[in-house]
Amino acid sequence: MADNEICSGPVLVPVDFSSHSAAALCWAAEAARRFDAPLRVLHVVHDPGAAPGYYSKAGGEGHLRRLEESAEEMLAEFLGRVRREHPEIDDVKELRSELVVGLPANRILEVAKRSGARMIVMGSRGRTGLSHLLLGSKAERVVQLSPIPVTIVKAELPQDGAA
Repeated sequence: MADNEICSGPVLVPVDFSSHSAAALCWAAEAARRFDAPLRVLHVVHDPGAAPGYYSKAGGEGHLRRLEESAEEMLAEFLGRVRREHPEIDDVKELRSELVVGLPANRILEVAKRSGARMIVMGSRGRTGLSHLLLGSKAERVVQLSPIPVTIVKAELPQDGAA
């Protein structure tokens, strides 16, 4: 890939619908504005072999819907919530979103390469200790393997111990 192609690609924001993802999306929107770059949001539905068949959202009559259908709805709700909570961020109003199935770190890197992304912006909970060892870190794996810059964003913690 030529240098001018790197400079023209989108800012890719993988999201998991958390407050950290919302913070990353807001940060990425500002970065995309400054770079005069498109903003692209990605959600990776975990490989059905690792997380069988369904997200936790129930359908109209209590039946679970297929994984991808629930994820699409959850992505739309997440983007709608970010748009409502941050109306000052114009880039969030007009962005491209994509949903893919697979192992998150691998698919994030594949989409970044395919789209010619100039950078990846991810939210992270920043787990440490035993929870990090048991769960691993998708963000850490992306940072380790990415040939392009990766920025990790955390949501602000509530003040005065409020939950």
